[in-house]
Amino acid sequence: MASRSISDLHPQLAYAFGKAEAEWLLINPTAPKPFLVATYRSSQEQQTLYDQPRDRKDNDGDGLIDEKDEFVTNARAGQSPHNYFPSLAFDIAFRNSKGATDYQVKWFADFAKLVLKTPGITWGGNFQSLIDRPHFELTGWEKLVKK
Repeated sequence: MASRSISDLHPQLAYAFGKAEAEWLLINPTAPKPFLVATYRSSQEQQTLYDQPRDRKDNDGDGLIDEKDEFVTNARAGQSPHNYFPSLAFDIAFRNSKGATDYQVKWFADFAKLVLKTPGITWGGNFQSLIDRPHFELTGWEKLVKK
């Protein structure tokens, strides 16, 4: 299972998330609260996520195999900024006052505005090929890793 620890993030991302979270709580005291759902992710876990829509399994428990909604990522193992330590990316979700996870697009767009106040971060909601609203990464992270 992917780490959810802020201490596993690159310092710039940890700062951006912490600052955005604090500002969010001040300006949106009754809104769902952001939380980290993925920081570092092993290469094995990355490959499993990549394989989901092709693995001949019912990964989401709805009785259907290899369907479109099992598609999670374009990145194979080693191709994701989550696969490096410290992690060069994080994913978030929101928890409402009843403890349920909330994935409303509005929350992601509003939180992204706060995270993006820290320079050098790219939001997955602005991706062209696979829009990934929960995802934030260091801009140009590929240049930071040795291939």
